[in-house]
Amino acid sequence: MAKSGGQLVVDALIENGVTQVFGVPGESYLPVLDALHDAPQIRLTIARQEGGAAMMADAHAKLTGRPGICLVTRGPGAANAYAGVHAAAQDSTPMIVLMGQVARGDMDREAFQEVDVKAMFGDQVKWASQVNQTERLPEYMARAFSVAQSGRPGPVVLALPEDVLSGTADTVAAPMSQPISAHPDPDAIKRLGEMLHAAERPLVIAGGPGWDAGLVDRFVAFAERWSLPVSCAFRAQDRFPNTHANYAGDAGLGINPALADAIRNSDLVIALGARLGDCTTSGYTLFDAPVPRQTLVHIHPEPDELGHVFQPALPVAASVGAFLDAAEGLEAPRDPVWAKWTAERNAAYRGWTDEATAMPGTFNLGEAIIWLRENLPDDAILTNGAGNYAAWLHRFYRHRRYRTQVAPTSGSMGYGLPAAVAAKLAEPGRPVVALAGDGCLQMTIQELGTVAQERLGIIVLVVNNSMYGTIRMHQEMHYPGRISGTSLDNPDFVALARAYGLEAERVAETGQFAQAMQRALASDGASLIEIVTDPRALSPTRTLD
Repeated sequence: MAKSGGQLVVDALIENGVTQVFGVPGESYLPVLDALHDAPQIRLTIARQEGGAAMMADAHAKLTGRPGICLVTRGPGAANAYAGVHAAAQDSTPMIVLMGQVARGDMDREAFQEVDVKAMFGDQVKWASQVNQTERLPEYMARAFSVAQSGRPGPVVLALPEDVLSGTADTVAAPMSQPISAHPDPDAIKRLGEMLHAAERPLVIAGGPGWDAGLVDRFVAFAERWSLPVSCAFRAQDRFPNTHANYAGDAGLGINPALADAIRNSDLVIALGARLGDCTTSGYTLFDAPVPRQTLVHIHPEPDELGHVFQPALPVAASVGAFLDAAEGLEAPRDPVWAKWTAERNAAYRGWTDEATAMPGTFNLGEAIIWLRENLPDDAILTNGAGNYAAWLHRFYRHRRYRTQVAPTSGSMGYGLPAAVAAKLAEPGRPVVALAGDGCLQMTIQELGTVAQERLGIIVLVVNNSMYGTIRMHQEMHYPGRISGTSLDNPDFVALARAYGLEAERVAETGQFAQAMQRALASDGASLIEIVTDPRALSPTRTLD
């Protein structure tokens, strides 16, 4: 039986277990929208801007482990989505962007909103292509799911011309694509065991893709069996419970100086799943390039990532799960010589995070984050975008379960609110709190409309210091007293949130925060709390003064 191209696309989504897609409607992919009308098993969430839709798809993939699906129209729609695609690329998130395209007969004429998908997305994605035959849609869709999930996961973009989607073909969807997983060489695992037994100051940096709650539990058991100190890579703090006695803190922006010293002085660093990028390595300073001083074991599912910057003494091309399978056979020492080293790493972490640092003004953001860590349930999901406000969150909050942190390692502003939308849709029974700065929130503030339309009971915390705080910090460091382009005249966030139908209030003193949060948590609807902070408070360790 012949089916439309739009129906073939939706059939492929159904075959691959897709239950949620995000997008902004466009006339270029109307046949897909029409087919979704008859697919009740797929929820379509319409965002207010394609950048928000792509960020929602990225967050959905992070939370579920399955590719996030984003539907956008050609030209400006695809351009708007680029920010979310970039986040997925740097975050190693499986994502498939289905982009409507002009009809094939109009190609290469600079038709209305025409765009060359390969030129536009280039090497930013794992694969970008255009489907030019209706009957080949199942083939392209199957490949998209396979490429997005295999090796180092990432985004795929497919351009779908109007006439390919409206055309018909007598074909069927391919079966569900299975991601290809790399497995370690047994000799490499044996060598790792020998390295561990010879070490005196080992340390693990965990992060990257391919985790789930079960793998986190197995990793915890591995770290306990070997008494290893564990640090988490930038914005991967939920890969290991932060309340565990082996936890050493996060290797990210604003790193604990004691942890940075420990990584530099370690004689064996095991990077498990993490890319060892800029933020995790403090601007590529924690290791020497190309050959680190430390003995480096790098375990990553993508072979091309091994030795990308730092040449490991032992490269292991393997997924996290395959590595843990193999490592279970290693025999750990009864009394490791590094037991005291591990305890010291945890003590240094607790000393860095137990109490909030002093801040100018009447609101201490560190104390507010500590209230969240002591009062939110273990399964609460916290999302954020980019800005100095996140430094307090990363330093003082303690993640106890996997997938309670959803944030972009790409440092994309505006991510927190769309991510919270995706989180609440994926996990409606869990509290979801989005943190954003005043500049960060306004990148995607229109997604409050999506929150209202979907009736999502999320809590938005907007930290308002009336400036782009991160840039002002760097400006004051390099051009002191010469303010240029970093001040913000903001709207009334409370009034704006209420206009969207949210409950909202403003707090300017630390003592007001607890009651405001309790009211928000008790509400059945969405809430926004505007937190007014002193502009002098740039980070937990820096002030304008």
